[in-house]
This record gives sequence, C-alpha cells and structure tokens, in this order.
Amino acid sequence: MVPNPTAEPVLELRDVSKSFGPVVALRSGSLRVEAGSIHALIGENGAGKSTLVKVVAGVHRRDSGTFELGGEPVDFSSTAESKKSGVAVIYQEPTLFPDLSVTENIFMGRQILARGRRIDRQAMYAEAERLFDRLGVRIDPRRPAEGLSIADQQIIEIAKAISLDARLLVMDEPTAALSGVEVDRLFAVARSLRDEGRALVFISHRFDEVFDLADTVTVMRDGSYIETKKVADTTPSELVSLMVGRDVDELFPKVAAELGEPVLQVRGLNRAGVFHDIDLQVRAGEIVGLAGLVGAGRSEVARAVFGVDSYDSGSVTVSGKQVKANDPRSAIRAGMAFIPEDRRKQGLVIDSSVTRNVAGVIRRNIAKAGLLTTSMENRAAGPWAGRLEVKTNALDMNAATMSGGNQQKVVIAKWLATDPKLLIIDEPTRGIDVGTKAEVHRLLSELAGQGLAILMISSELPEVLGMADRVVVLCEGRVTAELDRADATPEAVMHAATHHLEDAR
Repeated sequence: MVPNPTAEPVLELRDVSKSFGPVVALRSGSLRVEAGSIHALIGENGAGKSTLVKVVAGVHRRDSGTFELGGEPVDFSSTAESKKSGVAVIYQEPTLFPDLSVTENIFMGRQILARGRRIDRQAMYAEAERLFDRLGVRIDPRRPAEGLSIADQQIIEIAKAISLDARLLVMDEPTAALSGVEVDRLFAVARSLRDEGRALVFISHRFDEVFDLADTVTVMRDGSYIETKKVADTTPSELVSLMVGRDVDELFPKVAAELGEPVLQVRGLNRAGVFHDIDLQVRAGEIVGLAGLVGAGRSEVARAVFGVDSYDSGSVTVSGKQVKANDPRSAIRAGMAFIPEDRRKQGLVIDSSVTRNVAGVIRRNIAKAGLLTTSMENRAAGPWAGRLEVKTNALDMNAATMSGGNQQKVVIAKWLATDPKLLIIDEPTRGIDVGTKAEVHRLLSELAGQGLAILMISSELPEVLGMADRVVVLCEGRVTAELDRADATPEAVMHAATHHLEDAR
C-alpha cells in the first residue's frame, strides 16, 4: 500500500475474506482510506469490490481478517450498526420513499420534535435547506421524492449522510445513470466533502472519472487486494494490467468477416414524435453500429424492429420475409435475438438460476410431450454457459448474485441458444469492466465471423468505431449519416450526431 503516515485512516481492512457456501466472493480484501481523501476502488466485475463494500456497510459479516473504523476494531452485524458508526453508502440507484417529501426521507426515523413530542416540520425543512446550501445544490425540501432524477436522489442520500455526521461515504457506481452536468455536480459535492475532512470511497469502471476525482486508487482482482497507488503516479494502462493480470493489447479485437446477403432490411420505419423514415440494412457477417447522442432514438428503433414497441408505418424483413409489427414472438421465429440495454430489468429473470435464464427462450423446443425438467434445462444451457465462460460454480446459481459482466454473458447465452440470424444488442458493455469488455467484443467479432448479422447500439464512440463495419448515425430520430468503417472518424460521427439531416448532407 501507499499510506500517508500523517493522515488518519478512517477505514482499514486487512486480508478480509467472505464465502457463500462453496463460492469464495472475497479471498483477501484490503483497503485503507484516509480522512480528507477520495479513494477509488476498481477491478473487474467479480473482483470482490461489492462484497468488500457490503462488509463495510454491515450487509455481510466477514469470515476472517481485520476491520477497523477510526482505529477501533468493528464487526457490524447490520446496516443500522454501520450507519450508527458513521458509514454511509450511496448506491447507483437510491431507494427513497417516493410518497414522502425530500425532508421526510432525510430525517426518516429521527424526526425533529417540538414541545409535546410533535414533529417540528418547519425545523426539519430549515435544516434540509441548510444541508443543501452546504452542498451547493438547490432542491425543494418540501417536494415529494417521486419524480426526482437519480442525480437528485443521490444528493438527498448524501444530505442524509451529512445530517448523520457520517465520516465515511462509499459511492458505488454513482455516475452510471447521470448526464455530464449531473456528474460534474456530484463531483463538486464529493470534493467539498473531502475538503471538510471526510473520507470517500469511489467505485467506478470509468477511468476518466477515477483520474478526475480520486487521490488514491486500490485495485482488486479475483477477490484479492492487488495494489494501491497514488492516482498522480499511475496511468490507465497500468491500472488495466493490474485489474486483469495481463496486458489488454486489443480492447476491440475486430476480425474481418466475409459479408453475405442482407439479413435485416428496415424500410421507412416511422413512429410519431420518436423516429422518422428509418432505413437500415445489416448483412450476414456484418456488425452495424447505431450511434447518436442520448435521446436520438437508437434504442427506440431497436425495440420497434424487434417488436417490443409499435411503429406507425414502414416494414421490417429478415432474410426476405416480413416480420409482423409489435410482435416479439414473430421476430424470434424469424431469427431475431434482442439483448436490451437494461439487462437486470429486461434481459434477465433476476431471481432465477443461470440455467433457467439461458433455457428460458427455448423451453418449447427442448420440452418433451409438454414436460420440461431441470436436467433438460441443464443439458440445453450448459454448453452455452460454458462457451461464454460464465464464471459461476453451478448452473443453479441465482443470476442476482452474479457480477454485471457475467449477467451480460448469461443474457447473450440465452439468445444465442435460439440460433438467431440477427443479433440486436443495446449497450453491450455498459457497467462492465475493461477485461470483460474485451471478452464481449471478441465474442461479437467471432459471431460475425460465423455469419451472424449484428446490430449494435452503443453510447461509447470508441466501441462503435472499434467494432462496426458500418456506422449509422441518428439525430433527433432521423438517420443523418451512414459511414463505412474507413470513413467513420470521431469527428464525422459527432458531426452527424449533433446536426439535423440537412446539415449533415
């Protein structure tokens, strides 16, 4: 480690382990966080970051190792104990009570009382306003929590932590659902808390954020502590090597594939107020990247093509046969597979096993005389889970307990089991660490090489440019450019993504 001997360690974990039955989630986790610092915690999905944080938060009790807070040994058996000791965890998606006001959420269970033990709402409103002023943000303390943006919900959680005088704040992937402006505001709040002398742990897959915000970074791999470095003394390449245990020379292992006949043909697709006159073609062996800014209509087009959402006019054909509108079953029968942007809510049955998820779409095909057994599901799911190297000790593991990268592999395996002609994949590597990103990219390249047509939607421009044979750019629901791989420069894509159709011509 690289501790600062002049700074007080607020949190210190040494060789902490945690297992769930035969599954070892944390082998040897170590983390030292000092007062007045922002400490980044990074690692691939499944590296043990979340388990380590849950030990600190009191969700799990460690099996072994040392856990100290403010120099004193602790062993939390509940989240209430952790909060009482000055620990606050800000999750990616906070869980506020939507029907209560902002102030009521902040002071839940510890309301300010006036004479006669009546709740003093005016005093609570005034204190909430002081908290927001201290954080440099403006949120109406009287408004209901329902309808607040994720960014505002996170700020409310931070205000709650400050009101409890939390000395350690853990921010777990807080920026995944935020816009650039919201990220800037969150980072300003984080820096102000650091300057007050509080300790912050920042978990993120985004290296630009780590280098912009953090003072120190700790790397974990395979459930173990690897190394801690000052951010100023390291580079993204070095951190990648530490995370994956090898040099990731090629994040986008694109292999040239022989293109075949058109598989997907979209002609004149329209939906009022959403997208207009969409023409698309994807050939066998081709990866077409669908690019554009947030709100451009990329996901909406993909959902309409697959039949999840309706459209007003136009046609969708697969291998020359028209696909019935607003009918996902028709799309599946035609040979389409669709991996949605939100894998947890739309791609997985999150409380079901790996086997049940992978075999879910093909149950009718593998059942015999209407009977479907677990062994039948295992035989169908096993080869696909193995091919995608899903890191799980048993096919009956609950999908909710898996890392984001492994969850994405399960969703891909589920749809590949249908033997599709066309794969539509929306944000293939969102929330996935760099090592697993390379694995997913390699898989997509191999599938294209085997003749699969792929329509890939991504908000990450390097991913689009690195993987696509052609790039189709949307702006405000219209196609503003179609670029071959050689012509798809960052400047050309961004010009088309930020200009109207007449400007892009």
